[in-house]
Amino acid sequence: MTREEIKQAVFNVLDEINQGRPQEKQLEKSETTVLFGKFGQLDSLGLVNLIVAIEEKLEEECNVSITLADERAMSQRNSPFRTVASLIDYIAMLLNEEID
Repeated sequence: MTREEIKQAVFNVLDEINQGRPQEKQLEKSETTVLFGKFGQLDSLGLVNLIVAIEEKLEEECNVSITLADERAMSQRNSPFRTVASLIDYIAMLLNEEID
């Protein structure tokens, strides 16, 4: 799965999540969008919902089963959930490890 395919899957999930959010709280489909942490768009429950939705989307569309929120993700100095770009990169890293 290419980084571009991962990005599209994440953006599709953002579209789905935005359907349930008010207009002023919409998540921008941009790699620079801050998801979590200082200036983040999501609270902890919103982040969990995003992670679960992405895991489901990857399994549904790509037949890939991965766990994004695990001890490894939580122990990193820089959270892979901080921005859309860091999340895409983290997913790509996990998928590459699955292949190897």
